[in-house]
Amino acid sequence: MQTFLLRSILPILLCFFLFTACGQSEQLAIRGQNIICFGDSLTFGTGAPHDKSYPAQLSVAIGRPVINAGIPGDTTARALQRLNQDVLSQSPRIVLITLGGNDLKNGVDKKTAFKNLTEIVKAIQAEGALVVIGGIKLLFWDRGYDEEYAKLAEKTGAILIPDILSGLMGNEQLMSDTIHPNAAGYEIMARRFHKAIKSYL
Repeated sequence: MQTFLLRSILPILLCFFLFTACGQSEQLAIRGQNIICFGDSLTFGTGAPHDKSYPAQLSVAIGRPVINAGIPGDTTARALQRLNQDVLSQSPRIVLITLGGNDLKNGVDKKTAFKNLTEIVKAIQAEGALVVIGGIKLLFWDRGYDEEYAKLAEKTGAILIPDILSGLMGNEQLMSDTIHPNAAGYEIMARRFHKAIKSYL
């Protein structure tokens, strides 16, 4: 009986240890040194003082430098063009992305926008960095972008915050205009990104 139980339990224990080892190796596989926020005006911090952008407030929360690589008006196409200089060459460890809003505003076909975004995510992951995407969801004007963010995350394994501006838009106490948060709004964004990356710091 003991021999039978031992033979039954051993494969289960072996699978458990292999699974645990794989999980640890995936976390250890994250390379690079820097936390980089890559995106558009939501990353740059339009609508708030520079030291109150979400990357600046995230830096304070985690107690380490955070690179702000946000450019107002950036589309996925322009972000792809500057990806090497602003991200890949900067020893990325964790990259937080807010991109797609300007594509949506400018009427860029979602297939084109998410083809660019997929290329961006995969190139960053090829450097051994963790990617976190702050999705954009605009009621009545979304054109299916929210579904594409979910597909992208599922396809690439990137972490997705489905609606990074959830509860902010329309709240005058948290927004500087109809699109951009104020300092208090960016603090909420920073907290959401912090929660997503906390276990990887």
